[in-house]
Amino acid sequence: MIPTADDPRLTRDQAPLAAATARKNLLQLVQLRWIAVLGQIVTIGVVEFGLKVDLPLAAMGLVLAVFVAGNTVSVMRLRWPNPVTNRELFVTLSFDALVLTALLYLSGGPTNPFTSLYLLQVILGAVLLEAWAVWGMVGVAMLCFLGLTAAYRPLVLPPGGPDLFTLYIAGAIVGFGLDAVLLVIFISRINANLRLRDARLAALRQRAAEEDHIVRMGLLASGAAHELGTPLATLDVILGDWRRMPKLARDKELAQEIEDMRSEVARCKQIVTGVLLSAGEARAENAGAASLKSYLAGVFEEWRDRRGPAVAGYEDGLAADPLVVADSALKQAITNLLDNALDASPDGVWMRSRLDGDQLTIRVQDAGPGFPTEILTGLGKPYQSTKGKAGGGLGLFLVVNVVRKLGGRVSARNRDTGGAEVTLSLPLSALSIEAPA
Repeated sequence: MIPTADDPRLTRDQAPLAAATARKNLLQLVQLRWIAVLGQIVTIGVVEFGLKVDLPLAAMGLVLAVFVAGNTVSVMRLRWPNPVTNRELFVTLSFDALVLTALLYLSGGPTNPFTSLYLLQVILGAVLLEAWAVWGMVGVAMLCFLGLTAAYRPLVLPPGGPDLFTLYIAGAIVGFGLDAVLLVIFISRINANLRLRDARLAALRQRAAEEDHIVRMGLLASGAAHELGTPLATLDVILGDWRRMPKLARDKELAQEIEDMRSEVARCKQIVTGVLLSAGEARAENAGAASLKSYLAGVFEEWRDRRGPAVAGYEDGLAADPLVVADSALKQAITNLLDNALDASPDGVWMRSRLDGDQLTIRVQDAGPGFPTEILTGLGKPYQSTKGKAGGGLGLFLVVNVVRKLGGRVSARNRDTGGAEVTLSLPLSALSIEAPA
Protein backbone atom coordinates (compact mmCIF):
# COMPACT_ATOMS: atom_id res chain seq x y z
CA MET A 1 0.00 0.00 0.00
CA ILE A 2 1.35 3.42 -1.00
CA PRO A 3 0.38 6.24 1.42
CA THR A 4 -1.33 9.32 0.03
CA ALA A 5 -1.20 12.88 1.34
CA ASP A 6 -4.30 12.38 3.54
CA ASP A 7 -2.71 9.50 5.48
CA PRO A 8 -2.65 10.66 9.16
CA ARG A 9 0.45 8.56 9.86
CA LEU A 10 2.64 10.76 7.66
CA THR A 11 4.96 13.36 9.16
CA ARG A 12 5.09 16.94 7.96
CA ASP A 13 8.14 16.17 5.79
CA GLN A 14 6.68 12.95 4.38
CA ALA A 15 3.29 14.39 3.36
CA PRO A 16 4.56 16.46 0.38
CA LEU A 17 6.49 13.47 -0.97
CA ALA A 18 3.45 11.21 -0.55
CA ALA A 19 1.32 13.80 -2.38
CA ALA A 20 3.80 13.92 -5.27
CA THR A 21 3.90 10.11 -5.42
CA ALA A 22 0.09 9.85 -5.39
CA ARG A 23 -0.10 12.38 -8.24
CA LYS A 24 2.36 10.34 -10.27
CA ASN A 25 0.39 7.19 -9.55
CA LEU A 26 -2.80 8.80 -10.80
CA LEU A 27 -0.89 9.79 -13.94
CA GLN A 28 0.13 6.15 -14.36
CA LEU A 29 -3.54 5.14 -14.05
CA VAL A 30 -4.49 7.69 -16.69
CA GLN A 31 -1.90 6.27 -19.08
CA LEU A 32 -3.00 2.72 -18.30
CA ARG A 33 -6.60 3.64 -19.12
CA TRP A 34 -5.60 5.03 -22.52
CA ILE A 35 -3.91 1.70 -23.20
CA ALA A 36 -7.09 -0.05 -22.05
CA VAL A 37 -9.25 2.05 -24.40
CA LEU A 38 -7.02 1.17 -27.34
CA GLY A 39 -7.01 -2.52 -26.38
CA GLN A 40 -10.79 -2.60 -26.03
CA ILE A 41 -11.31 -0.99 -29.43
CA VAL A 42 -8.94 -3.50 -31.06
CA THR A 43 -10.61 -6.43 -29.26
CA ILE A 44 -14.12 -5.31 -30.26
CA GLY A 45 -12.96 -4.90 -33.86
CA VAL A 46 -11.39 -8.37 -33.98
CA VAL A 47 -14.45 -10.05 -32.44
CA GLU A 48 -16.97 -8.18 -34.59
CA PHE A 49 -15.22 -8.18 -37.93
CA GLY A 50 -12.68 -11.00 -37.59
CA LEU A 51 -14.72 -13.64 -35.77
CA LYS A 52 -18.08 -12.39 -37.12
CA VAL A 53 -19.61 -12.30 -33.63
CA ASP A 54 -22.51 -9.89 -33.48
CA LEU A 55 -21.85 -7.20 -30.85
CA PRO A 56 -23.98 -4.14 -29.90
CA LEU A 57 -21.44 -1.68 -31.28
CA ALA A 58 -23.52 1.44 -30.56
CA ALA A 59 -23.96 0.58 -26.86
CA MET A 60 -20.33 -0.47 -26.47
CA GLY A 61 -19.20 2.72 -28.21
CA LEU A 62 -21.26 4.73 -25.73
CA VAL A 63 -19.58 2.93 -22.81
CA LEU A 64 -16.15 3.63 -24.27
CA ALA A 65 -17.10 7.29 -24.74
CA VAL A 66 -18.02 7.49 -21.03
CA PHE A 67 -14.69 5.83 -20.19
CA VAL A 68 -12.79 8.37 -22.32
CA ALA A 69 -14.73 11.22 -20.69
CA GLY A 70 -13.85 9.90 -17.22
CA ASN A 71 -10.19 9.66 -18.13
CA THR A 72 -10.29 13.20 -19.51
CA VAL A 73 -11.64 14.37 -16.15
CA SER A 74 -8.69 12.63 -14.47
CA VAL A 75 -6.30 14.43 -16.81
CA MET A 76 -7.87 17.75 -15.85
CA ARG A 77 -7.71 16.74 -12.18
CA LEU A 78 -3.94 16.42 -12.45
CA ARG A 79 -3.76 20.15 -13.22
CA TRP A 80 -5.30 21.06 -9.86
CA PRO A 81 -2.87 21.85 -7.03
CA ASN A 82 -4.88 19.85 -4.45
CA PRO A 83 -3.17 16.60 -3.38
CA VAL A 84 -4.55 13.34 -4.76
CA THR A 85 -6.26 11.45 -1.92
CA ASN A 86 -6.81 7.77 -1.26
CA ARG A 87 -10.56 8.28 -1.73
CA GLU A 88 -10.01 9.70 -5.24
CA LEU A 89 -7.90 6.72 -6.27
CA PHE A 90 -10.57 4.36 -4.90
CA VAL A 91 -13.30 6.14 -6.86
CA THR A 92 -11.15 6.04 -10.00
CA LEU A 93 -10.56 2.29 -9.77
CA SER A 94 -14.23 1.66 -8.91
CA PHE A 95 -15.27 3.65 -12.00
CA ASP A 96 -12.94 1.50 -14.11
CA ALA A 97 -14.53 -1.65 -12.67
CA LEU A 98 -18.01 -0.37 -13.54
CA VAL A 99 -16.94 0.43 -17.11
CA LEU A 100 -15.49 -3.09 -17.43
CA THR A 101 -18.75 -4.51 -16.08
CA ALA A 102 -20.79 -2.59 -18.67
CA LEU A 103 -18.60 -3.89 -21.51
CA LEU A 104 -18.79 -7.46 -20.20
CA TYR A 105 -22.58 -7.18 -19.79
CA LEU A 106 -22.85 -6.36 -23.49
CA SER A 107 -20.53 -9.18 -24.56
CA GLY A 108 -21.44 -12.42 -22.80
CA GLY A 109 -21.20 -11.55 -19.11
CA PRO A 110 -19.48 -14.32 -17.07
CA THR A 111 -18.89 -16.35 -20.24
CA ASN A 112 -16.56 -13.62 -21.48
CA PRO A 113 -12.95 -14.62 -20.66
CA PHE A 114 -12.01 -10.98 -20.06
CA THR A 115 -13.63 -11.20 -16.61
CA SER A 116 -10.03 -11.88 -15.48
CA LEU A 117 -9.48 -8.12 -15.80
CA TYR A 118 -11.33 -7.73 -12.48
CA LEU A 119 -8.23 -9.21 -10.89
CA LEU A 120 -6.18 -6.40 -12.44
CA GLN A 121 -8.38 -3.83 -10.67
CA VAL A 122 -7.97 -5.60 -7.33
CA ILE A 123 -4.17 -5.86 -7.67
CA LEU A 124 -3.90 -2.17 -8.57
CA GLY A 125 -6.03 -1.38 -5.52
CA ALA A 126 -3.76 -3.49 -3.29
CA VAL A 127 -0.76 -1.49 -4.53
CA LEU A 128 -2.27 2.00 -4.42
CA LEU A 129 -4.94 2.07 -1.72
CA GLU A 130 -5.20 1.97 2.06
CA ALA A 131 -6.38 -1.24 3.71
CA TRP A 132 -10.07 -0.30 3.95
CA ALA A 133 -10.13 0.84 0.32
CA VAL A 134 -8.40 -2.35 -0.85
CA TRP A 135 -11.13 -4.46 0.71
CA GLY A 136 -13.66 -2.03 -0.69
CA MET A 137 -12.17 -2.66 -4.14
CA VAL A 138 -12.46 -6.42 -3.59
CA GLY A 139 -16.13 -5.91 -2.71
CA VAL A 140 -16.76 -3.78 -5.82
CA ALA A 141 -15.18 -6.40 -8.08
CA MET A 142 -17.13 -9.24 -6.45
CA LEU A 143 -20.44 -7.39 -6.69
CA CYS A 144 -19.84 -6.51 -10.34
CA PHE A 145 -19.05 -10.13 -11.18
CA LEU A 146 -22.06 -11.43 -9.25
CA GLY A 147 -24.23 -8.89 -11.06
CA LEU A 148 -23.05 -10.29 -14.40
CA THR A 149 -24.15 -13.79 -13.39
CA ALA A 150 -27.67 -12.44 -12.79
CA ALA A 151 -28.06 -10.42 -15.99
CA TYR A 152 -26.06 -10.13 -19.20
CA ARG A 153 -26.43 -10.13 -22.97
CA PRO A 154 -25.39 -13.52 -24.41
CA LEU A 155 -23.00 -13.62 -27.33
CA VAL A 156 -24.59 -14.30 -30.71
CA LEU A 157 -22.20 -16.70 -32.46
CA PRO A 158 -22.12 -16.96 -36.27
CA PRO A 159 -23.31 -20.26 -37.76
CA GLY A 160 -20.49 -22.56 -38.72
CA GLY A 161 -17.97 -20.59 -36.68
CA PRO A 162 -15.96 -21.59 -33.59
CA ASP A 163 -17.94 -22.78 -30.57
CA LEU A 164 -18.19 -20.83 -27.32
CA PHE A 165 -15.61 -22.97 -25.49
CA THR A 166 -13.01 -22.43 -28.21
CA LEU A 167 -13.64 -18.70 -28.12
CA TYR A 168 -13.41 -18.73 -24.33
CA ILE A 169 -10.01 -20.47 -24.36
CA ALA A 170 -8.63 -18.06 -26.98
CA GLY A 171 -9.98 -15.06 -25.07
CA ALA A 172 -8.59 -16.39 -21.77
CA ILE A 173 -5.12 -16.61 -23.31
CA VAL A 174 -5.36 -13.04 -24.61
CA GLY A 175 -6.80 -11.83 -21.30
CA PHE A 176 -4.02 -13.50 -19.30
CA GLY A 177 -1.37 -11.95 -21.54
CA LEU A 178 -3.04 -8.53 -21.29
CA ASP A 179 -3.21 -8.78 -17.48
CA ALA A 180 0.45 -9.77 -17.27
CA VAL A 181 1.71 -7.03 -19.60
CA LEU A 182 -0.32 -4.26 -17.97
CA LEU A 183 0.72 -5.34 -14.48
CA VAL A 184 4.40 -5.43 -15.40
CA ILE A 185 4.20 -1.96 -16.96
CA PHE A 186 2.21 -0.45 -14.12
CA ILE A 187 4.03 -2.07 -11.19
CA SER A 188 7.43 -1.23 -12.70
CA ARG A 189 6.48 2.44 -12.94
CA ILE A 190 4.98 2.44 -9.45
CA ASN A 191 8.16 0.89 -8.06
CA ALA A 192 10.18 3.60 -9.80
CA ASN A 193 7.98 6.23 -8.11
CA LEU A 194 8.50 4.52 -4.75
CA ARG A 195 12.26 4.39 -5.18
CA LEU A 196 12.31 8.09 -6.04
CA ARG A 197 10.16 8.88 -3.00
CA ASP A 198 12.38 6.78 -0.71
CA ALA A 199 15.48 8.51 -2.05
CA ARG A 200 13.96 11.91 -1.33
CA LEU A 201 12.90 10.80 2.16
CA ALA A 202 16.44 9.57 2.83
CA ALA A 203 17.80 12.95 1.70
CA LEU A 204 15.35 14.74 4.02
CA ARG A 205 16.36 12.54 6.96
CA GLN A 206 20.04 13.17 6.20
CA ARG A 207 19.44 16.91 6.07
CA ALA A 208 17.51 16.81 9.35
CA ALA A 209 20.36 14.89 10.99
CA GLU A 210 22.90 17.39 9.69
CA GLU A 211 20.86 20.34 10.90
CA ASP A 212 20.50 18.70 14.31
CA HIS A 213 24.27 18.21 14.35
CA ILE A 214 24.76 21.89 13.55
CA VAL A 215 22.40 22.92 16.35
CA ARG A 216 24.33 20.81 18.84
CA MET A 217 27.63 22.21 17.60
CA GLY A 218 26.21 25.73 17.94
CA LEU A 219 25.14 25.05 21.53
CA LEU A 220 28.56 23.65 22.37
CA ALA A 221 30.32 26.60 20.72
CA SER A 222 28.09 29.08 22.53
CA GLY A 223 28.70 27.37 25.86
CA ALA A 224 32.44 27.25 25.28
CA ALA A 225 32.44 30.93 24.33
CA HIS A 226 30.70 31.83 27.58
CA GLU A 227 33.15 29.74 29.60
CA LEU A 228 36.19 31.22 27.83
CA GLY A 229 35.10 34.80 28.44
CA THR A 230 36.22 34.94 32.09
CA PRO A 231 39.71 33.39 31.74
CA LEU A 232 40.45 35.52 28.67
CA ALA A 233 39.47 38.65 30.58
CA THR A 234 41.70 37.55 33.47
CA LEU A 235 44.65 36.97 31.11
CA ASP A 236 44.09 40.41 29.57
CA VAL A 237 44.24 42.04 33.03
CA ILE A 238 47.38 40.09 34.03
CA LEU A 239 49.17 40.98 30.79
CA GLY A 240 48.19 44.61 31.26
CA ASP A 241 49.72 44.56 34.75
CA TRP A 242 52.88 42.93 33.43
CA ARG A 243 53.25 45.59 30.76
CA ARG A 244 53.23 48.31 33.41
CA MET A 245 55.78 46.60 35.68
CA PRO A 246 59.10 48.55 35.41
CA LYS A 247 61.24 45.43 35.57
CA LEU A 248 59.45 43.84 32.59
CA ALA A 249 59.08 47.10 30.67
CA ARG A 250 62.87 47.57 30.62
CA ASP A 251 63.33 44.27 28.81
CA LYS A 252 62.34 45.27 25.25
CA GLU A 253 62.24 41.70 23.94
CA LEU A 254 60.02 40.54 26.79
CA ALA A 255 57.86 43.64 26.48
CA GLN A 256 57.29 42.90 22.80
CA GLU A 257 56.32 39.33 23.60
CA ILE A 258 53.82 40.64 26.17
CA GLU A 259 52.31 42.90 23.51
CA ASP A 260 52.08 39.97 21.12
CA MET A 261 50.34 37.94 23.81
CA ARG A 262 47.89 40.79 24.45
CA SER A 263 47.13 40.98 20.73
CA GLU A 264 46.42 37.25 20.59
CA VAL A 265 44.21 37.43 23.68
CA ALA A 266 42.32 40.35 22.12
CA ARG A 267 41.86 38.31 18.97
CA CYS A 268 40.56 35.36 21.01
CA LYS A 269 38.10 37.69 22.76
CA GLN A 270 36.95 38.99 19.37
CA ILE A 271 36.39 35.44 18.14
CA VAL A 272 34.45 34.56 21.29
CA THR A 273 32.31 37.67 20.87
CA GLY A 274 31.60 36.71 17.26
CA VAL A 275 30.56 33.20 18.32
CA LEU A 276 28.17 34.61 20.92
CA LEU A 277 26.68 37.02 18.40
CA SER A 278 26.09 34.48 15.66
CA ALA A 279 25.70 31.16 17.49
CA GLY A 280 22.88 29.22 15.93
CA GLU A 281 22.17 31.84 13.24
CA ALA A 282 22.94 31.75 9.51
CA ARG A 283 23.33 35.54 9.57
CA ALA A 284 24.57 37.62 12.48
CA GLU A 285 22.06 40.21 13.56
CA ASN A 286 24.69 42.94 13.67
CA ALA A 287 25.90 42.29 10.12
CA GLY A 288 26.48 45.51 8.27
CA ALA A 289 26.09 46.46 4.63
CA ALA A 290 28.90 46.57 2.08
CA SER A 291 29.38 46.46 -1.63
CA LEU A 292 29.81 42.93 -2.98
CA LYS A 293 33.30 43.69 -4.34
CA SER A 294 34.56 45.17 -1.09
CA TYR A 295 32.94 42.39 0.98
CA LEU A 296 34.59 39.53 -0.92
CA ALA A 297 37.91 41.35 -1.26
CA GLY A 298 37.82 42.15 2.46
CA VAL A 299 37.17 38.52 3.37
CA PHE A 300 40.14 37.40 1.29
CA GLU A 301 42.50 40.13 2.49
CA GLU A 302 41.62 39.52 6.14
CA TRP A 303 42.32 35.82 5.67
CA ARG A 304 45.61 36.48 3.88
CA ASP A 305 46.72 38.92 6.59
CA ARG A 306 46.04 36.26 9.21
CA ARG A 307 47.60 33.31 7.38
CA GLY A 308 50.24 35.29 5.49
CA PRO A 309 50.53 33.12 2.36
CA ALA A 310 52.64 34.78 -0.29
CA VAL A 311 51.27 32.55 -3.06
CA ALA A 312 47.55 33.29 -2.52
CA GLY A 313 45.64 35.42 -5.01
CA TYR A 314 42.15 36.76 -5.57
CA GLU A 315 40.58 37.37 -8.98
CA ASP A 316 37.55 39.68 -9.03
CA GLY A 317 35.33 38.73 -11.95
CA LEU A 318 32.23 40.58 -10.76
CA ALA A 319 30.41 42.43 -13.51
CA ALA A 320 28.38 44.48 -11.00
CA ASP A 321 28.86 45.76 -7.47
CA PRO A 322 25.51 45.68 -5.62
CA LEU A 323 25.07 46.50 -1.95
CA VAL A 324 24.84 43.31 0.14
CA VAL A 325 24.78 42.18 3.76
CA ALA A 326 28.27 41.46 5.07
CA ASP A 327 27.20 37.98 6.13
CA SER A 328 29.46 36.58 8.88
CA ALA A 329 28.43 32.96 8.26
CA LEU A 330 29.35 33.13 4.56
CA LYS A 331 32.60 34.84 5.52
CA GLN A 332 33.41 31.96 7.85
CA ALA A 333 32.52 29.45 5.12
CA ILE A 334 34.87 31.11 2.62
CA THR A 335 37.59 31.30 5.27
CA ASN A 336 37.21 27.58 6.00
CA LEU A 337 37.64 26.78 2.31
CA LEU A 338 40.74 28.96 2.06
CA ASP A 339 42.21 27.35 5.19
CA ASN A 340 41.59 23.87 3.81
CA ALA A 341 43.09 24.83 0.44
CA LEU A 342 46.21 26.26 2.10
CA ASP A 343 46.63 23.16 4.27
CA ALA A 344 46.48 20.97 1.16
CA SER A 345 48.53 23.29 -1.05
CA PRO A 346 51.05 25.62 0.62
CA ASP A 347 52.39 26.41 -2.87
CA GLY A 348 49.26 27.97 -4.36
CA VAL A 349 45.75 29.09 -3.37
CA TRP A 350 43.41 31.13 -5.54
CA MET A 351 39.96 32.57 -4.99
CA ARG A 352 37.81 33.70 -7.92
CA SER A 353 34.39 35.34 -7.91
CA ARG A 354 31.85 35.80 -10.69
CA LEU A 355 28.34 37.23 -10.97
CA ASP A 356 25.97 35.99 -13.69
CA GLY A 357 22.66 37.78 -13.31
CA ASP A 358 21.44 36.86 -9.83
CA GLN A 359 23.85 33.94 -9.42
CA LEU A 360 27.02 34.54 -7.40
CA THR A 361 29.81 32.00 -7.88
CA ILE A 362 32.90 31.79 -5.67
CA ARG A 363 35.66 29.32 -6.54
CA VAL A 364 38.56 28.34 -4.28
CA GLN A 365 41.34 26.48 -6.07
CA ASP A 366 44.59 24.92 -4.92
CA ALA A 367 47.57 23.07 -6.38
CA GLY A 368 47.49 20.17 -3.93
CA PRO A 369 46.90 16.43 -4.46
CA GLY A 370 43.14 16.85 -4.95
CA PHE A 371 40.20 15.21 -3.21
CA PRO A 372 40.01 11.45 -2.64
CA THR A 373 37.03 9.76 -4.26
CA GLU A 374 35.26 9.16 -0.94
CA ILE A 375 35.34 12.90 -0.14
CA LEU A 376 33.87 13.83 -3.55
CA THR A 377 31.09 11.24 -3.36
CA GLY A 378 30.16 12.19 0.22
CA LEU A 379 30.72 15.93 -0.04
CA GLY A 380 29.42 17.75 3.01
CA LYS A 381 29.16 14.76 5.35
CA PRO A 382 30.69 15.38 8.79
CA TYR A 383 33.96 13.85 9.98
CA GLN A 384 35.29 13.11 6.52
CA SER A 385 38.90 14.22 6.57
CA THR A 386 42.26 13.22 5.11
CA LYS A 387 44.20 14.95 7.88
CA GLY A 388 43.81 12.14 10.39
CA LYS A 389 42.73 14.44 13.22
CA ALA A 390 40.11 13.30 15.72
CA GLY A 391 36.92 15.25 15.14
CA GLY A 392 38.23 16.62 11.85
CA GLY A 393 36.28 16.95 8.65
CA LEU A 394 33.79 19.53 9.88
CA GLY A 395 35.00 22.37 7.66
CA LEU A 396 33.29 21.27 4.43
CA PHE A 397 30.29 20.07 6.43
CA LEU A 398 29.73 23.56 7.83
CA VAL A 399 30.40 25.20 4.46
CA VAL A 400 27.81 23.01 2.71
CA ASN A 401 25.16 23.70 5.33
CA VAL A 402 25.79 27.45 5.52
CA VAL A 403 25.51 27.79 1.74
CA ARG A 404 22.43 25.55 1.66
CA LYS A 405 20.77 27.75 4.30
CA LEU A 406 21.37 30.69 1.96
CA GLY A 407 19.63 28.84 -0.87
CA GLY A 408 22.82 27.84 -2.69
CA ARG A 409 24.85 24.71 -3.29
CA VAL A 410 28.45 23.52 -3.04
CA SER A 411 30.28 21.37 -5.56
CA ALA A 412 33.84 20.05 -5.67
CA ARG A 413 36.08 18.51 -8.28
CA ASN A 414 39.67 17.69 -9.02
CA ARG A 415 41.15 19.98 -11.67
CA ASP A 416 42.59 18.55 -14.87
CA THR A 417 45.78 20.56 -14.31
CA GLY A 418 46.16 19.28 -10.75
CA GLY A 419 44.74 20.37 -7.43
CA ALA A 420 41.19 20.73 -6.23
CA GLU A 421 38.39 23.25 -6.77
CA VAL A 422 35.41 23.96 -4.53
CA THR A 423 32.61 26.10 -5.97
CA LEU A 424 29.99 28.01 -3.98
CA SER A 425 26.91 29.00 -6.00
CA LEU A 426 24.18 31.02 -4.35
CA PRO A 427 21.52 33.53 -5.37
CA LEU A 428 22.52 37.15 -4.86
CA SER A 429 19.11 37.69 -3.24
CA ALA A 430 20.35 35.65 -0.26
CA LEU A 431 22.75 38.51 0.53
CA SER A 432 20.41 41.32 -0.44
CA ILE A 433 19.88 43.95 2.24
CA GLU A 434 16.14 43.53 1.66
CA ALA A 435 16.29 39.79 2.47
CA PRO A 436 14.98 38.80 5.88
CA ALA A 437 17.76 38.30 8.37
